[in-house]
Amino acid sequence: MRVVAGSVRNHQLKAVPGDKTRPTTDKIKESMFNIIGPYFDGGKALDLFAGSGGLGIEALSRGIEETVFVDQAAPAIKIIQENIAKCHLEERAIVKKGEALQTLKQLGASGESYQLIFLDPPYNFHEMDALLIKIEELKMVTTSSIIIVEHEKTYELEDTIGGFKRFKQALYGITSLSFYELGE
Repeated sequence: MRVVAGSVRNHQLKAVPGDKTRPTTDKIKESMFNIIGPYFDGGKALDLFAGSGGLGIEALSRGIEETVFVDQAAPAIKIIQENIAKCHLEERAIVKKGEALQTLKQLGASGESYQLIFLDPPYNFHEMDALLIKIEELKMVTTSSIIIVEHEKTYELEDTIGGFKRFKQALYGITSLSFYELGE
């Protein structure tokens, strides 16, 4: 697992030990960023269910100004911090340990909005509708924001969830990527 492109391209990233996390493959990560825009000019990202931090680090490497990494598992937090340090991105990263919905509420209270939100939960997580609706309620996105949901292809997500509309879906083996933005 590595950083695919940008300022820290080809840096190798550690994976979280064990089988509780499922890192996004380099192929899927590259395809994801080709869809949302390969490079960014600032903005903030939120990597919820961050695991090893690979998606948020990739966003930083490609020009996102700051990424907030969230995971509830202590081993994941340790690996995220190690990967951020290895890539020398500490000044542009905020790491928070906590449960997804609770941490969303805390982050939403700050009034910050995010250009990119990565939602890559364990495949047995089936509360994506609730998360998207909470993100909308907390006004954590703007009309130019993109939410990327990585999920098992057998987990069907609606084309419209709250005020979000899916504008693209891509399949890679057992993995599906769903891309959402606020509807007009």
